[in-house]
Amino acid sequence: MAIVISISNQKGGVGKTTTAVNLSTALAAVRKRVLLIDLDPQGNATTGLGIYSKRMNTSYDILTQRKTLSEVIINTSIPGLSLVPASIDLVGAEIELVQNANRAGILKNALAPYAKAFDYIIIDSPPSMGILTLNALVAADGVLVPLQCEYYALEGLSYLLSSIKKINANYNESLSLFGIVLTMHDKRNGLSVSVENDVRKHLGDKVFKTIIPRNIKISEAPSYGRPVLIYDVRCVGSYAYMELAKEFLEKEKREQWKKN
Repeated sequence: MAIVISISNQKGGVGKTTTAVNLSTALAAVRKRVLLIDLDPQGNATTGLGIYSKRMNTSYDILTQRKTLSEVIINTSIPGLSLVPASIDLVGAEIELVQNANRAGILKNALAPYAKAFDYIIIDSPPSMGILTLNALVAADGVLVPLQCEYYALEGLSYLLSSIKKINANYNESLSLFGIVLTMHDKRNGLSVSVENDVRKHLGDKVFKTIIPRNIKISEAPSYGRPVLIYDVRCVGSYAYMELAKEFLEKEKREQWKKN
């Protein structure tokens, strides 16, 4: 059964999409069957994998129940990695779903028939707590939070964790925090080190040991429509995401996340 992970943070610019794309790529590289769902109207995970066509079904069609998952999934250039693309139409989904009584559970229901087709389903959520993110969290088994090593990112973390608890209590009792990954870390910057120490002090082993550094190759890769692991496999950013995938798999096995 697929493990569904929502990559979420209510603050933008924290490396959320970059983490979704590169973690998915790294898992596919070790022969896992991975589905990446782009649920962000900006569609950055879609273009980050080199998909630019405007004539395709998207996650909007799933949420508005116009299409099934099988009609929306496309193959990527990366073996083992499939994609549900996104488009700006998702902005309209927020409005269209307001009066749908089951609006929070649409994605979960759409994924259910395909649970055995993948090992991992990774959802790239938008940087807000609206209907789109709610669908991602209701469908997910766990939440992976990319946290930029800056003060404002840390300030919003408690709000996100509170939101996860509320969704756990009201919509999805199996939802829990899978982990926090520190991003855009600069070891020369005292603030980065301070934020890291604070997060590790308060959240302990929920924080991944792997840290994603600031790296120009990570920033450049999306403009070429490639994950950094494909763009420059030897850069420090690629090594970091490969280590993150390794730790991700070890954590899953250690905590027995795999469903029967």
